Amino acid sequence: MDPQSLTLGLIWYIVFLFSTTCHEGAHALVAKLGGDPTAFHGGQVTLNPIPHIRREPVGMVIVPILSYIYAGWMMGWASAPYDPDWRQRFPRRAAWMALAGPGANFSLMLLAVVSIRVGISVHAFRMPESANFTRITEAASPGFAGFAATFLSVLFVLNLVLGTFNLLPVPPLDGNTGVTLVMSENTALRFLDWTRGQGWGMLGLLVAWVVYEKIFSHIFRFALAILYPGSTWG
Repeated sequence: MDPQSLTLGLIWYIVFLFSTTCHEGAHALVAKLGGDPTAFHGGQVTLNPIPHIRREPVGMVIVPILSYIYAGWMMGWASAPYDPDWRQRFPRRAAWMALAGPGANFSLMLLAVVSIRVGISVHAFRMPESANFTRITEAASPGFAGFAATFLSVLFVLNLVLGTFNLLPVPPLDGNTGVTLVMSENTALRFLDWTRGQGWGMLGLLVAWVVYEKIFSHIFRFALAILYPGSTWG
């Protein structure tokens, strides 16, 4: 790989580690606040990525690096433990715990939006003539501004993907538990027991990937409209 690709890969990995750590840390923190200290005792209530890497080394190290080499962007996974008995007693708290992860990603995405808009206002960044998956802003000059533009672009896009993909209401994604907020507690428990007890994990991921591939272009255009109101891209 050439130096430019290696530098971009390093940016991707830094953003991936930070974003995934925030996602899982949010799960763990909200669970602790809701009365389940399982992830807290496991060291997951932290912005230090090391405990998360130790728990999921394949999803946090190997898969992201391989996906960047072969696809040009990063995917992976992490997890935070929870007490199933706590979920049975407090299904609504469990739903908020599940939604906290995507919530953290959307917060990071909005932070990127604000930073990019500020950069444009001070003429450090500029709006590109067209935008693809990872080039949604450009630096007005090389050097640190170029690094910052790339970093914020990746931060915006990756957290958009992490947040929206995980909201799909299929196991084992966060949306499968989060959607129970609109159900009664008894219905929520029956729904979770059914989806978790039928071995739907791999099938759920396959369905989620197929559906997400079909809707992502619309999600991306909507997100760009938030970042650049009035743009005509797409």
